[in-house]
Amino acid sequence: MRVVSLVPSLTEAVTLTLPGALVGATDWCTHPEGLDVARVGGSKYPDLDRVLALRPDLVLLNVEENRRADADALVAAGVPVRVTYPRTVDEALTELADLLRELGAPAEPEWLLAARRAWATLPASPPPRRAVVPVWRRPWVVLGADTFAGDVLRRLGVTNLYADDPERYPRPSLDELRAREPELVVLPDEPYRFTAEDGPEAFPGVPCALLSGRHLTWYGPSLAAAPAVLSAQLADPVVRPG
Repeated sequence: MRVVSLVPSLTEAVTLTLPGALVGATDWCTHPEGLDVARVGGSKYPDLDRVLALRPDLVLLNVEENRRADADALVAAGVPVRVTYPRTVDEALTELADLLRELGAPAEPEWLLAARRAWATLPASPPPRRAVVPVWRRPWVVLGADTFAGDVLRRLGVTNLYADDPERYPRPSLDELRAREPELVVLPDEPYRFTAEDGPEAFPGVPCALLSGRHLTWYGPSLAAAPAVLSAQLADPVVRPG
């Protein structure tokens, strides 16, 4: 089967599980390192002519990563698509297992079994911390309800103060974020690249945890290491003077 992936998480999952199946990926598909397949542009604006030229048997997409218009265009061109949309860790594990089985994997790969074990045997977390989770700046955008990353953080003892917001990605002002009086600010390095110099200064006196975006938002082989990586980063926040 010839597969094109427009989702970095799934690019890594398919490549490690079924070497040779993947024939194309986006420019943002950075894992596994050294990936040598045709590149088809970005996740939001792929070059569909390049995708079609690869004669894929299946194109992998995600509701949040990709545009509905591109999925519709591929279907109209006669190309089968598989659209993923996990909103919890359990849903991600199930969707991955189903996808890999349908692509011809004879059994669940070791990385997926390791991910199941890692999330089933989480160490005791500290008392829940009330947090805001910005994912963009200028304007500020935060995690709201019903997101995969939100479920990851919940399992690690982080209570998202916007988890009951009607929007999945609310856009509060900085004053509104501060008014929530978070005990913790979670700053992933993607999609916006928050750093120790860009982010914590907006929340003086509040601990700011700088997290690996790949381990927070990717649903693939990184899931196996995510609990340990993220727990360590949550335990080592940056605090700017108040």
